[in-house]
Amino acid sequence: MLRQRTIKQQVTTIGVGLHSGTKVELTLRPADIDTGIVFRRVDMQPPVAMPASALAVGDTRMASTLQRDGAKISTVEHLMSACAGLGIDNLYVDVTAEEIPIMDGSASSFVFLLQQAGLQEQEAPKKFIRVIKPVEVREGKGAQEKWARLDPYDGFRLKFFIEFNHPAVDATGQIAEVDFGVESYVREIARARTFGFMQDVETLRGLGLARGGSLENAIVMDEYRILNPDGLRYENEFVRHKILDAIGDLYLVGRPLLASYSAHKSGHGLNNQLLRALLAQPDAYEIVSFNKIADAPLAYARQVGEEWALN
Repeated sequence: MLRQRTIKQQVTTIGVGLHSGTKVELTLRPADIDTGIVFRRVDMQPPVAMPASALAVGDTRMASTLQRDGAKISTVEHLMSACAGLGIDNLYVDVTAEEIPIMDGSASSFVFLLQQAGLQEQEAPKKFIRVIKPVEVREGKGAQEKWARLDPYDGFRLKFFIEFNHPAVDATGQIAEVDFGVESYVREIARARTFGFMQDVETLRGLGLARGGSLENAIVMDEYRILNPDGLRYENEFVRHKILDAIGDLYLVGRPLLASYSAHKSGHGLNNQLLRALLAQPDAYEIVSFNKIADAPLAYARQVGEEWALN
């Protein structure tokens, strides 16, 4: 049986929020079967719990933000991406502020934290959302058009196209595709960092965003070049980070997907619209489990061994 997963023990770290600049303590705790991933604002009395859900996403400016009863937790996508990459189904995420810490701007710190806690299989089948009909959302027209799409696929595959009129970005790959039946999330995606432009900083900070951003947690560019002295981690790190974000955004549907995702200039908002469109069409998906590991798509069967996650 392909089983659900949580972590073996509690782990804690401290960081700052990318957009708020606020210091935050993050604690990950094991959770029971069928709990899902539940975020908790433990700095509030009483604590406010926010289950990871596409329908609970509010603000999507520069991040995915969960909202409930006047409380919010933003920038959940990198941690959600790490959970998806390691096959974590059930987890409590306790935070002492309104934003998940940005760490190094990628998902690698969260992968390390989850591995440090240890991965624990549970005595219940993992439940998947299998896409059985194409679902697509679009915004804009002509050169401004953006779109995102889910197609039936026996596994989990993502393909992303980006377009930025910037020499540093244009010099790298604008298209990336990853199939987790063949490739490793930890090696190929997890280390890709978020990125931003110096000329946008003043505007973003005026909107209450990017207050904690620095060369330590983002790829930063001026009008012509990358300012980080160590350069890029991947040749096409920009588009890989967009895939990392999409994995986290899509995992907010509440279960791992069996689907092929493709997108052109999509972001957190359009990814959330895609999930809402999927959930609004009950005939476009079904919930499935696999009693035999041999019957499961390779993208998820290879997550069974903790050894793979540690590659």
